[in-house]
Amino acid sequence: METRNRAVLFEGLVVDLEQMEVRIGEKGWHTYQIVRHPGGVAVLPLHEDGTVTLIRQLRPAVDAVMLELPAGRLDAGEEPAKCGMRELGEETGLVAERLESLGNVYPSPGVFDEVIHLFLATGLIQKEDKQEDYEDIETVRLPLGAAMQMAMDGTISDGKTIAALFRAGGRGL
Repeated sequence: METRNRAVLFEGLVVDLEQMEVRIGEKGWHTYQIVRHPGGVAVLPLHEDGTVTLIRQLRPAVDAVMLELPAGRLDAGEEPAKCGMRELGEETGLVAERLESLGNVYPSPGVFDEVIHLFLATGLIQKEDKQEDYEDIETVRLPLGAAMQMAMDGTISDGKTIAALFRAGGRGL
């Protein structure tokens, strides 16, 4: 990809905004604005009885309370699996013996460079959660099949959660 005139327009707490011109073949130079994000991790906790633990929390960006996976932002240089274990514990109090990759998703590649690493957590042990001061999270435990149905009918509308549910379900779990 050939670029020119790159400039950071905004540096924020979570994201930065970069503007650049990109050469699109014979169509010439076109201006793009890209939201830069450090990336994140989302974890699907699967219990031995076939249930999963999701979380319900307020998402001010979409003015809604959403049902989704425990998830969080990667710290600089942090390994995704380490972040996944940390976020799982902080948000649900669960500790996993094993994390298995469910691949990655790009939530909105037309605008964001964010990549979310998805994991399946098994061998779960319940401990005390350690939510951040700004979090008000409720855990919800339900059968994997019910969660998948909620993803199909639109009750669950969070993209990372839908992707992880279907990737896990596609493995015959």
